[in-house]
Amino acid sequence: LLGARPGQGKTLLGLSLAAAAGRVARKGFFFTLDYTVRDVTDRLAHLGADATALHLDTSDGICADYVMTQVSQTHAAVAVIDYMQLLDQKRSHPSLQSQVATLRTFAKQSGAIFVLISQIDRRFDLRDDTVPGLADVRLPNPLDLALFDQACFLHDGQLAFRTPS
Repeated sequence: LLGARPGQGKTLLGLSLAAAAGRVARKGFFFTLDYTVRDVTDRLAHLGADATALHLDTSDGICADYVMTQVSQTHAAVAVIDYMQLLDQKRSHPSLQSQVATLRTFAKQSGAIFVLISQIDRRFDLRDDTVPGLADVRLPNPLDLALFDQACFLHDGQLAFRTPS
């Protein structure tokens, strides 16, 4: 889980992870339900990364099943999904809880690494905390955050890791 408020760098960090996958003998994927191809290629250029270094997907059909189908065609993958809260926006897709549980099972079986970019609730801005935490993850639909092995949060140039339990 990679979470931050808008403008804190979560998409750039996610893109960096996907683009760097090739350096560790993995295929990088970036699935986005929020950005256009142009938005993503502009951000990759900002990073100095080549858009051909990863598989970029902006399909409106992105959900756990779709992602697993794409990722299963490669031996080892790092797949970034931008962003988690949109996975179940189509009523025909399973619940967010079901999709994240399915991705977790697939990751354990296949060795794929999934990074789900998450929004942080705006109430975080009203507090004096330096970095958000698990309680700040925006959850318009129920989700057991213990499905994640690790959580990384960004704010004002700071990075903090949390282990969901």
